[in-house]
Amino acid sequence: MGDKPIWEQIGSSFVQHYYQLFDADRTQLGAIYIDASCLTWEGQQFQGKAAIVEKLSSLPFQKIQHSITAQDHQPTPDSCILSMVVGQLKADDDQVLGFHQTFLLKNFQGAWVCTNEVFRLALHNG
Repeated sequence: MGDKPIWEQIGSSFVQHYYQLFDADRTQLGAIYIDASCLTWEGQQFQGKAAIVEKLSSLPFQKIQHSITAQDHQPTPDSCILSMVVGQLKADDDQVLGFHQTFLLKNFQGAWVCTNEVFRLALHNG
């Protein structure tokens, strides 16, 4: 991992940590958000750590497993990291679905937190 730029190392580590927490116990995700964080989940807007954790905790499945297909990370001019993830998820006994998720990471009080997040299932109802 040492040959990758630091923003890719941080972004990859964040993505791995996020999905491990999400799949094991998504109620524990609060530590990665701050009160100014924003989440757009399938077009619904949530702002603040409490609202985001409440939304993620109330999703209508018991178990979930994410599989990451690809991830890309970029540094921003204001020292943040933009991360985009493409993958598949399986919730309970439902079919496997594709998804896209984007994170904006910022170093806040010595820790990397998610200030902005956008999630969409890769459904094509056309």
